[in-house]
Amino acid sequence: MDYTEHVARNLTQVKDRIAEAALRAGRTPADVQLVAVSKTHPAEAVLAAWECGQRHFGENRPEEGKSKIPVVAQALEEGPKPIWHMIGTVQRRKANLVVAYFDRVHSIDRLSLAVKLNKVAAGAQRTLPALIECNVSGEASKSGYALSNWEHDTTLREKFFKEVTALLSLPHLQIEGLMTMAPITDDPETVRPVFASLRNLSNALKERFPDTAWPHLSMGMTDDFEIAVEEGATLVRIGRAIFGKRGQRP
Repeated sequence: MDYTEHVARNLTQVKDRIAEAALRAGRTPADVQLVAVSKTHPAEAVLAAWECGQRHFGENRPEEGKSKIPVVAQALEEGPKPIWHMIGTVQRRKANLVVAYFDRVHSIDRLSLAVKLNKVAAGAQRTLPALIECNVSGEASKSGYALSNWEHDTTLREKFFKEVTALLSLPHLQIEGLMTMAPITDDPETVRPVFASLRNLSNALKERFPDTAWPHLSMGMTDDFEIAVEEGATLVRIGRAIFGKRGQRP
């Protein structure tokens, strides 16, 4: 079995599950964008998914994107190219790689990073679409703005809104929504409140900052994406269910 057969089968199954989850929630399946997370998998796997119609791909490490993205682009020659999402934590010193190789970043978790990305994007004469990463679960191991009790903590909420005001003022970043990572669990239902909290935070931001559209919620991975879709995800980041375990070939 080569990557094409393996990935084609898995993509079909994942897309069917996304569609079913969307319909259960009264949503249109087309409103949910699948981001195929290709971290640790070779360009060959990305190209197999591309041949199956997948267009959005995610990477966790800027340097892996630097080595993989040009290989994929070269293989596709003059035609359309994938849309690349940086979904992992970004160090400020690697901001130049994100701006150079990626179309969207999901993990704005501090103002200093946003300022650096804005500066690099200005130098590249582009605007970088971005999502604000929010830790609404309270897990110490998770990155993002600490917002586990935002609904009930007025001081915390106002502090975050002040930060958002600063983020929205950066002219070369286009803030499009929020991202979160839920706790790893054997029962996906237990993370439903995490996704609901992020959706509610998005609604609060829409009310507080009505001039910003806030179209995206990036939430849900292989073990919990159906719950995320039911709770309003517009971007789901799925790797293992498509490509297999990290570094695993079919």
